Amino acid sequence: MKLPRLTLLLPLVALATLAPAPAASAVIGGSVSAYGPWAVRMLVDGKGECTGTAISREWIISASHCFFEQAQDIADARIEFRVGSLDQRTGTVVHPVKDSRQGSPVADMMLIKVPPMTVKPAKLPGAEPVRPGQTVRQYGWGATCQGDENSCQSDVLKQSDLRVVKSDDPRCDGFGGGTDFCLTSVSGVPAGGDSGGPIMGTGAAAETLVGVFDTSDRESMAGAGDVSQQLAWIRKVIGC
Repeated sequence: MKLPRLTLLLPLVALATLAPAPAASAVIGGSVSAYGPWAVRMLVDGKGECTGTAISREWIISASHCFFEQAQDIADARIEFRVGSLDQRTGTVVHPVKDSRQGSPVADMMLIKVPPMTVKPAKLPGAEPVRPGQTVRQYGWGATCQGDENSCQSDVLKQSDLRVVKSDDPRCDGFGGGTDFCLTSVSGVPAGGDSGGPIMGTGAAAETLVGVFDTSDRESMAGAGDVSQQLAWIRKVIGC
């Protein structure tokens, strides 16, 4: 079943008790990650909410919709990030710098400043957008099952491989176009709790952030914000 983007808010915002993911399962049908130093887990009131990416020592990028609850801003004081570990239970805790959040005016992306982190930031891409047929890799700590996503959030970072699809493909209705690009599953698909997480290149581009995950149908299709189209905004905000 295809889910409208806004319906992702319910499983993301209302996450309750985190349950450890089985060692052999990750994302929905994906795999446990062995690498991801730039991946960041976002929690609200101590509960897993979304995923993000460190793009500098002091800036994290995630999805804008992760920072709203019933159409109201989530206060900075309720938010924390776990960084520097593939296991969210052992990551270092950092908090947003007050009033630092900057949302993109055209994309589902949010930049958040934090105190300096001891992490390896992801690289920003060049101006060229992702290409149809390109294989990319998604990372996150979100749900590993369909249905009650609160019951199967992962404590360990996991991943799925996805392929970029032309935006005019009928399967991309609701998942591509504008500032987003459309993806189809190769192995696994992201779900609730993965929103805002990194879509990375593969091969020589494995350290490059090409997208910010924002929606999926929990079966085979997903959408992500195209970072290459947001470079001017990102650099203006973070000062690089």
